[in-house]
Amino acid sequence: MSVSDADIEAVAAAVRAAETVVAMTGAGVSTASGIPDFRGEGGLWERHDPMDFHIDRFRSDPAGFWTDRVDLQAAIFGDESIAPNGAHEALADLESAGHLDTLVTQNIDGLHQEAGSEDVVEIHGSAARVSCRDCGERFDADPVIERARDGELPPTCADCGGTLKPDTVLFGEQLPEHALARSQAATRNADLFLVAGSSLTVEPAATLPQTAAMRGATLVLANLESTPLSDRAEFDLRADVTEVLPRIRDELGL
Repeated sequence: MSVSDADIEAVAAAVRAAETVVAMTGAGVSTASGIPDFRGEGGLWERHDPMDFHIDRFRSDPAGFWTDRVDLQAAIFGDESIAPNGAHEALADLESAGHLDTLVTQNIDGLHQEAGSEDVVEIHGSAARVSCRDCGERFDADPVIERARDGELPPTCADCGGTLKPDTVLFGEQLPEHALARSQAATRNADLFLVAGSSLTVEPAATLPQTAAMRGATLVLANLESTPLSDRAEFDLRADVTEVLPRIRDELGL
């Protein structure tokens, strides 16, 4: 479905008029950069058993968990050409111009920060970090992944010797309390809530735009397919996020 210039102009006008704008991004923003989807057709969970990445597996068999995690990390980030796309860049430009207050992402790849976004709430954590289960210290993930690939299973904390865990939300875990609280607070204050590249089927993230709409925020959806909130959105832009978000940015004169 093509998005008309009139729709782009109307969305840009709503963004310009809004006092507080919150955006939430999902897998559709990352897949445009070459990051494979987890849940879609041909996604990672068709090639890997999700239960291999359950918190109970990590607790009971950390060595086996890390063996599979190394393979999963390679499947996610194996393409060295992966880089931020036009959607990432447009959102970063909106933030730098003062038209975006908070960016909530379901993605774990760090591409928003690489594109220049600063106020990013990672509600599913980040694959760029690992954390120690004992002392809570965080470390860059790449050297730890290398250690695990070289046979240190499981990799352990250099500070206390505790077992390291990817700083992402595993199956069976709650979302990070601080990140969830920040995203909920931002949602309650939003005058305009923009969802980009999310099917809005994964809870509790899917409740955020519902909350925003119930509190009177203008709801803007940008996604290739229909979502459960399409009928409630003031703007339902069925389009490639790498095209529609730059068009909104350009209409704002950024």
